[in-house]
Amino acid sequence: MKKYNVAVVGATGLVGREMLKTLSQRNFPIDELKVIASERSEGKKIQFKDKELTVESVKEGTFEGVDIALFSAGSGVSKKVAPQVKKAGGIVIDNSNAFRMDSEAPLVVPEVNGEDLKKHQQIIANPNCSTIQMVMLLKPLAEKYGLKRLVINTYQAVSGAGKKAVDELMEQTKAYLNKEEIKNDKFKHQIAFNAIPQIDIFLENDYTKEEMKMVNETHKILHDPELPITATCVRIPVVFGHGESLNIELKNDYRIEEIKKLFNETKNVEVVDDPAQEKYPLQIDTENNDNVLVGRIRRDNSVENGVNLWLTANNLRKGAALNAVQIAEYLIENDLV
Repeated sequence: MKKYNVAVVGATGLVGREMLKTLSQRNFPIDELKVIASERSEGKKIQFKDKELTVESVKEGTFEGVDIALFSAGSGVSKKVAPQVKKAGGIVIDNSNAFRMDSEAPLVVPEVNGEDLKKHQQIIANPNCSTIQMVMLLKPLAEKYGLKRLVINTYQAVSGAGKKAVDELMEQTKAYLNKEEIKNDKFKHQIAFNAIPQIDIFLENDYTKEEMKMVNETHKILHDPELPITATCVRIPVVFGHGESLNIELKNDYRIEEIKKLFNETKNVEVVDDPAQEKYPLQIDTENNDNVLVGRIRRDNSVENGVNLWLTANNLRKGAALNAVQIAEYLIENDLV
């Protein structure tokens, strides 16, 4: 098998480290691997399989010979550095929102719209974590029944906001239990034992940037720009795993058992739905599971052809690192790199 020169940009962050872990677990065909981060991390050591890699910062010539660069260093870095990779002849798979709505950059979940990668121009966008897990279920529903309207409510883990957010949850939890002063830094409000109905900044329409990401990205991924979608995104004191409640209006009638069967037949989707045994997807179930878990599948009797469901997925894996690596695998399998 041909091997490829790979770079991970943002290698010391939560998602960057998960990218390295995923590359190792899936035995990605790597010849040379570069781990890249900011100047303050330069010289640090990162273990990858049986090798100890030294963290580099971006310099002239850093990306010469790199075939695929996985980015998870924020939109500012992506906008500045991704063109350097492209100029050097490599392909960028970017986890930030820098290129997601760029008409020239495919926005891809391989199981959903992998075909879009055939039109890539060396920069490929990895969707928002909460969007990825949702479209895994929307795609088969759209194909079989058609989508009429979508109402989204998310319950998102703090790891989606990075390591500092996880640390803040832990520190606040200890302070709360010890009756000590609770300090906010990463979040505007206390996150321990609380829910914050704001993820990212507010826009002029009073929706948050995260909410509009879900709307706009879903339109692009499903190639359905007219689909009515509304979203409310909430941060909750969970470390890993995003939960989502979906209310979906379908264009055509359905039977619940048909939908369960459809999801059971969908790649990398797992149905966990047994109300009698109180079994349904939990966020803690996603820690060591790369599938999208779906349950609480039930008819919404308030509208015609309405269905409610609940899903969870690992936001660092399928929601970020795994999806990026799967994009790279698709490129290789289809001779697109």
